[in-house]
Amino acid sequence: MTINGGDTAWLLTATALVLFMTLPGLALFYAGLVRLKNVLSVMTHCVAIACLVSILWLLGGYSLAFSGTWPLVGDLGAFGLPAGRAAVHGSVPEPLFFMFQMTFAIITPGLIVGAVVERIRFGAVLLFSGLWVLAVYAPVTHWIWGGGWLAQRNVMDFAGGLVVHATAGTSALVLAWRLGPRDGFPRDLAPPHNSGLTMMGAAMLWVGWFGFNGGSALAANADAAAAIMATHLSAASAGLVWALIEWRRFKRPSMVGLVTGVVAGLATVTPASGYIGPVAAVALGGLGSLVCYQFVDLVKHRWKIDDSLDVFAVHGVGGMLGSLLVAVLAAPALGGVGYAKGMDMARQAGVQVLGLAATVAWSAIASLAIAFVVQKTVGLRARDDAIEEGLDMAAHGERAWNP
Repeated sequence: MTINGGDTAWLLTATALVLFMTLPGLALFYAGLVRLKNVLSVMTHCVAIACLVSILWLLGGYSLAFSGTWPLVGDLGAFGLPAGRAAVHGSVPEPLFFMFQMTFAIITPGLIVGAVVERIRFGAVLLFSGLWVLAVYAPVTHWIWGGGWLAQRNVMDFAGGLVVHATAGTSALVLAWRLGPRDGFPRDLAPPHNSGLTMMGAAMLWVGWFGFNGGSALAANADAAAAIMATHLSAASAGLVWALIEWRRFKRPSMVGLVTGVVAGLATVTPASGYIGPVAAVALGGLGSLVCYQFVDLVKHRWKIDDSLDVFAVHGVGGMLGSLLVAVLAAPALGGVGYAKGMDMARQAGVQVLGLAATVAWSAIASLAIAFVVQKTVGLRARDDAIEEGLDMAAHGERAWNP
């Protein structure tokens, strides 16, 4: 195929937007939620992951995800991107497609960091993230977007409900359980040190998500526009629902709660964004917020797992819910685009359940194995004295703000 200038321009923009989600969006969102003595460590994790994953994506990650015809994982035919700027992927240059997908590979392990803040070693973050991208993210991406066995079964995941949110959420829960809780969990933890930073980070995530979901159309077309519309409406609906829940429960809605709801709506609509209509997007966002809110309490108070910044409850559960409900909401009678040839609602639902089960199972098993390797090499949990001092100074010798 020949390169389309409009599609290329849009995907260039979308690529910048998705990287913007991690740097600085996710970094600020997480930094505002931790204690002052750990702000810089969280930001450092996001920057370091972006650097590490970028190199790994070139030296194998992209190839394992998008090359070859094997059903479970790609080959190394695209190692180092040998075709260079002359290659075309669809209607855009392959280096651009490589970069767009790389930004997804960056933010996904970045999400996991939120579950283990304030107590994980910096070396553990790097080693876990590097191994995880190659062993979990790249294979699952191949299954769904790279022509693998789930793609062959017509699984629906427009922008990453399974590839991004289910993998990151599941792995975050496993790693948080393996690492153990923060001191004082769950009752005696300090509140977020700067809700304003969290709001600014969430706003950047919201804007960047237009590139995340809209860019996944890989073209400047009606699908991209519909995905952006669904993304925005779901986020708006979810934010309002979360605020209303807090208003009813605590007599006043919080800023952190409002933007957490927005993020829950964004995660929930991600797998469905290019397949559903606007009314369905509003309903999906509201339901996603309601379900994710319940899981925040469930994980912390019933399961007793210190998923510190609710990665599983918001990103994982939201992405999983959207991945299941897309089978219903994509129906033409509900304003959706319909199904692939030979598929109907019941068959699609079966494929979605299969895809979700496989993604969760592989993410959990592989993450346990990677955590074991990390524990036996560089160690997982920071020393007690480092945790007490704060990881900003103990791990990096710097503070986010100096008095």
